[in-house]
Amino acid sequence: MNTKLNFYTQYHQFYIAGGISPTELDDNGYEERLGIYNNFLVVYTECYGPVKGEISILKERNDSIDYRLYDHIVEGGLTVTNGKIQILDCPNDSIELEIPVKSSTYRVRIYSSNLSSVDGDEGEDFYKIEIWEDDNLERKVFKNYNSTL
Repeated sequence: MNTKLNFYTQYHQFYIAGGISPTELDDNGYEERLGIYNNFLVVYTECYGPVKGEISILKERNDSIDYRLYDHIVEGGLTVTNGKIQILDCPNDSIELEIPVKSSTYRVRIYSSNLSSVDGDEGEDFYKIEIWEDDNLERKVFKNYNSTL
């Protein structure tokens, strides 16, 4: 399954939720561009507002990554407790996309590209998200983009 994302968010972030969102967020993962809160992830974007991307649910991890295509690649774990993965905007927590899945633990990889195109609040930055079942909940950065986030 591959679904396009195109929505407006604020504060350089959007959320991937697998259950109840935390009541308080901190700078957990800000430099790595991925905050992890058990059943809630914060994806830190280069743009302030419009998010373009795609999300795919995979049967297994994708092991063929062309690192030249992306500015930043990070993974983290997500526990899904409510049988669905939701993409939410910030700060309203409006559901932009909802995907039914089995309640389980998942690995989420975010590929960020075109980050240097952002000028002010907008640009051509793009976020490709891959999700598959996995027990590993730790954050891991595969490629790091240095910017002024």
